[in-house]
Amino acid sequence: MKERPQDEFNLRLEALTEALRGLKKPEQLKAFLTDLCTPNELVALADRWEVAQRVSQGQPYREIQEQTQVSTATVTRVSRSLKFGDGYKQALKSFKGERRG
Repeated sequence: MKERPQDEFNLRLEALTEALRGLKKPEQLKAFLTDLCTPNELVALADRWEVAQRVSQGQPYREIQEQTQVSTATVTRVSRSLKFGDGYKQALKSFKGERRG
């Protein structure tokens, strides 16, 4: 990862957050992500989201790894973020609310 001063990184992350927040339609967000990320980055993001959903449902790590073909390190990292972070939790709550309709 590129070394940047923390202040510069925070400003850029805030600008990216605002850009994402401004996209209201799913197709707009998908187009932006497709432009922003490489195909491999998109695969990694989608994999992590799938793992987060499965971990939150209590699926065993080994089963997640076998079914998704992600590394055990990825499963562990996502699980740790779910346990100690807030981002996945908020997204999962929002996602589940949308799916209920």
